[in-house]
Amino acid sequence: MRTIAMPADANANGDIFGGWLVSQMDLGAAVLARETAQSRVTTVAIDGMSFLQPVNVGDVVTCYATLLGIGRTSMKIDVEVWVQRYADRALHRVTEGTLTYVAIDNAGKPQPVKR
Repeated sequence: MRTIAMPADANANGDIFGGWLVSQMDLGAAVLARETAQSRVTTVAIDGMSFLQPVNVGDVVTCYATLLGIGRTSMKIDVEVWVQRYADRALHRVTEGTLTYVAIDNAGKPQPVKR
C-alpha cells in the first residue's frame, strides 16, 4: 500500500504522527488478512513495533505486508514501512511491526480462516 504523508498528519515539529503511521500499517496488513481469511477480519494485537526514523511531510510511504502464520481463526502479519524522501528520493525503512488479525463472521464472532 502506498500513500503520501501530508501536513495534516504532522505534529508541531513537522514529523508525521506515529498513530497515523500505525493506521497505515493496519490498513495495509488488513488487506492481506482479509484476502487470506476470505472474510471480515479484526485487528486484535500489535506486537513488537519500533519506530526507526521519522516520516516527513511529502514522503511517499509504502507498507509491505507478509503473512507469517495462520492459526485456526487468526493470522500474524509482519509489516515493514519504507519511505521515499521527497527531497532526495532516497529509500529509508522507518518502522516494522507484527499485527494479529482474527477472521470474524457477520455477527463479529471468530470463525476459522478458510484455507
